Amino acid sequence: MTLAVAPGAVVAQARPPAHLELVRPGHEARSQRPVDLEGLFIAHAPFVSRLLYRLVGREADVEDLVQDAFVQALRRIESLRDPAAARAWLSQVAVRLATRRLKRRRFRRFIRLDDDEDEGPLELPGTSASPESRQLLQQVFERLDGVAADDRVAWTLRVVEERPLDEVATLCGCSLATAKRRVARVEAYLAEVFHE
Repeated sequence: MTLAVAPGAVVAQARPPAHLELVRPGHEARSQRPVDLEGLFIAHAPFVSRLLYRLVGREADVEDLVQDAFVQALRRIESLRDPAAARAWLSQVAVRLATRRLKRRRFRRFIRLDDDEDEGPLELPGTSASPESRQLLQQVFERLDGVAADDRVAWTLRVVEERPLDEVATLCGCSLATAKRRVARVEAYLAEVFHE
């Protein structure tokens, strides 16, 4: 299955199997509702794409990450007990992938394998903010490259995505207190950077 995804646009180049039945150990296949993989992708790829873009901040990374998210979803489809919870489940997959990508990117930059100059300025599509607000938001996302990946993801989920702290903790796989500390560290860092 090859998928091509750009933020705001989704194109499926090859169709996955129309239905896959979820089977829990000890249950008959007939007792489970089938999951429509194509429908799952079509319904949730734009959401996953937007979330990943906000978490990693680079459009160039998003297409690969969306594909990775749905490949992982396909591999772990049996862990989706309720198809109605697909959005939350895909959010967890996306957060794990984004965190790994940010950690890898930071490490590569540390050992000078990643050349950020080729990236160009961060583009912020789909916002109706003033040019001054867009420039400030761009500067914030550029400064986020200087914080730990776990902290950045927690802050982005809380501040940019406006998720409740308990949901941030769940998505990040940490305690509520740890999620609060992560968000607070980024807020303190950004306050310091922008008040220099």
